Amino acid sequence: MKKLVFFAGLLLVLVAPASYAADIFRVADIRIEGLQRVSSGSVFAALPVNTGDEIDASQLQDLTRSLFRTGYFDDIQINRDHDVLVIKVVERPTVAEVNISGNKVIKSEDLTDALKKAGLSEGQIYKPSTLEAMGSELERQYVAQGRYGAKVKTEVRDLPRNRVGISIGIDEGEVARIKAINIVGNTVFPTEDLLNLLQSETSNWLSWATSNDKYAREKMEGDLERLRSYYMDRGYLRFEIESTQVSLSDDKEAIFITVNIHEGEVYTVSDIEFAGQLIIPEDEMRGLVTLKQGAVFSQINLTNSQSAISKRLGNEGYTYAEVKPVPERNEADKTVKITFSVLPHHRAYVNRINFKGNTKTADEVLRREMRQMESATADSSKIEQSKTRLERLGYFKTVDVKTTDVPGTGDQIDVEYTVEEQPSGSIGASVGFAQGSGLILGGSIQQDNFMGTGKQVGVNISTSSYMDQISFSYSDPYYTVDGVSRGFNLYYTARDLSNYNVSDYSVDSYGLDMNFGYPISEIERLQFGIGYAHNSIKVGSAPAQEISGTPLLPDPSIPYVDQACLANPASCITQFPADGTYTSMTAGPAYKGFLDRHGTSFDDIKLTTSWSQSTLNKAKLPTSGFSQSIAFEGTAPFVSDLEYFKAVYRGQVFKPINDKYTLRFRGRFGYGMGYGGTDELPFFENFYGGGFGSVRGFKRNTLGPRGTPARAFQYTALPNGQLAYVSVLTASGDKLVETNALDGDDDPIGGNVVMDGSIDLIVPTPFVKDQTSMQTSVFLDMGNVYDTDCSDAVPTVLNGRIVQGKGEKQINCDSFSFSPADMRYSTGVSLTWITSFGPLMFSVAKPLNAGSDDESEVFQFSMGQNF
Repeated sequence: MKKLVFFAGLLLVLVAPASYAADIFRVADIRIEGLQRVSSGSVFAALPVNTGDEIDASQLQDLTRSLFRTGYFDDIQINRDHDVLVIKVVERPTVAEVNISGNKVIKSEDLTDALKKAGLSEGQIYKPSTLEAMGSELERQYVAQGRYGAKVKTEVRDLPRNRVGISIGIDEGEVARIKAINIVGNTVFPTEDLLNLLQSETSNWLSWATSNDKYAREKMEGDLERLRSYYMDRGYLRFEIESTQVSLSDDKEAIFITVNIHEGEVYTVSDIEFAGQLIIPEDEMRGLVTLKQGAVFSQINLTNSQSAISKRLGNEGYTYAEVKPVPERNEADKTVKITFSVLPHHRAYVNRINFKGNTKTADEVLRREMRQMESATADSSKIEQSKTRLERLGYFKTVDVKTTDVPGTGDQIDVEYTVEEQPSGSIGASVGFAQGSGLILGGSIQQDNFMGTGKQVGVNISTSSYMDQISFSYSDPYYTVDGVSRGFNLYYTARDLSNYNVSDYSVDSYGLDMNFGYPISEIERLQFGIGYAHNSIKVGSAPAQEISGTPLLPDPSIPYVDQACLANPASCITQFPADGTYTSMTAGPAYKGFLDRHGTSFDDIKLTTSWSQSTLNKAKLPTSGFSQSIAFEGTAPFVSDLEYFKAVYRGQVFKPINDKYTLRFRGRFGYGMGYGGTDELPFFENFYGGGFGSVRGFKRNTLGPRGTPARAFQYTALPNGQLAYVSVLTASGDKLVETNALDGDDDPIGGNVVMDGSIDLIVPTPFVKDQTSMQTSVFLDMGNVYDTDCSDAVPTVLNGRIVQGKGEKQINCDSFSFSPADMRYSTGVSLTWITSFGPLMFSVAKPLNAGSDDESEVFQFSMGQNF
């Protein structure tokens, strides 16, 4: 159409003497007719002719071409009115609306943006060629996703005032499924092994979940590269993919793939040499090369060696260094000589370090984590180390770094860190539920990055079925510029442990402590603290004997009756002990529990110290690195009511298998004991096991020693309402009747030794695209709680009656002598999900060797609690 109009206009110029002649004439004026939306200024700007110019026929041709190139016009006519150049135009219509329908795989927003970039959006000039090209490109995009049946139909409707409406109807069709993959030409490696390398798979019973049987061109290209790398990493330097055929069924729903390969032969490394300007000693560079002379060639080792040398040069400031490995094959003996060509270029210096994206966090907070300094030699390791330190803060969802050359200089770069802020605290009310804790209600202000200063401030008020807590905490991680931290904590806590799978007692505590932390290396810290703590213990109606001994000596003001008369209570005759006490009528003195020996209220000065080391890549849900710590807590001698100490080691290691799977190894060992005037670790400081953070599949806090059930004397109410103890006649005389367990249960009481650990295989969370806030793992847990000094509070029972008040060993307590058989094991699947209102944790586990006193729990979860 354009060409037709152009030649028509040219014909008018050449043969229409009424309009103008072919002679050269001077343009006195230019008149444009037919403009509606296009401004005259836009037309004059495109014209190669101005008033006063002399023009001929060839210049008129150039004028017409120039106006058509603007894309604004459907028709252009050029006439001459005496010395006035008259240009008549017909504008192209503008786009009034764009409607897209039928698309699901590609979002409408993405399609709209693509059309806008191509020049097809509301208010723009309509260009049929652009619309046609966009329709074809859209179909190609669907074909690349394996949707060979996709169809794109476009419709253009004329609207009043020279406008058009565009409708794009999309039929995405179905993704073609892979029915067969054939690899032809392999003789060294089995076809099954090679197929396992590919992400593309034929349809199977899991395809509905994995979608691996859906064909996509990009995925197939990646599979071919994996196949090539597999052979190259094993020395097959001449490996080639000769051809790839992708066949489509007639209904466009089935794909058949054939890959033809040539394996070649294995090459070994004959020699490794270095050429160029060797800034680093050759011996040191040779140590960075993982390829070895005489070994089978490996492409991955070659690439890693190249990267290691480049990184080492970057550490010296040679950020522009080029390291090129040049392999020279010897076809006669199937060997390859590797020469690393090193071109360091010039040393670079850091001009500025800039930060982007920190909309809340102050620049100072980021800058103090920098190990690369401005005006210093650029050091790749320090630049990367600074990035890692920013990630460990826990303030940012992502951290990226890039370097750019400073214009006008040959040896300076700018370093730019781009961060994405994430919530680092919470303000408001919270509701949660955790097995073992029940309903958790609370109000809190907790900010780990208070007002963007990097300081931690928290006020917490919470209540649950077992604990009420009020606390205030403050911590400044950079109390000094050298990274010395200082923190305070003020708290009040009331805990009812009978509602927490622990023996029948409650603890009211309040205290204040202060701590200082000192960095001793990039990954290590020392922490010291001192504080005051008050603990007040109250026992319930049936505490364990180890806590408070029972039964107490009977009240001599209460009489006793013979058990035989209980068949006819009216016949019972009350009696009092002959000596005025019941000492001779009991099975023996009660066991003296911890509270009997030390009291129920304690004021202590606590001293704490710890050492920690961490190389974890992230503060939350890490996937690489390790962390370990040793913490010591004890009371100061002479000034504390109780004298004891506890030491705990914790460690975890993350070992990535590939970019999807990671192994995690976790371990904990704790030991505590009393000293001076305290003969054992206070029971309320005992270690516990079972549940999250220990051995999942066992009910929280239920592993290890059990408390000896409380005892009581049997009594009865006589017809006259009087209470009386019950006695039986024995060979040694009347004895009062005792119950063996007042509450009928032996509650967990913990121990002074804990040992547990786990092996987790972290796997991708199914059906979730963004894996950054979720972590799923298959685990094997192991562990138990022990006591080095089991009590002898268990009474001796003969013929159903207690004949000795104490002397038997504590239930489920064998003085610590570690053996793998003593450990408890479980296996299962867990999920952790970091949400805006706290972490959600779920686990389904099966205990593998639960003991008769253990309590198992297959499904466990926790919501709205920190961990």
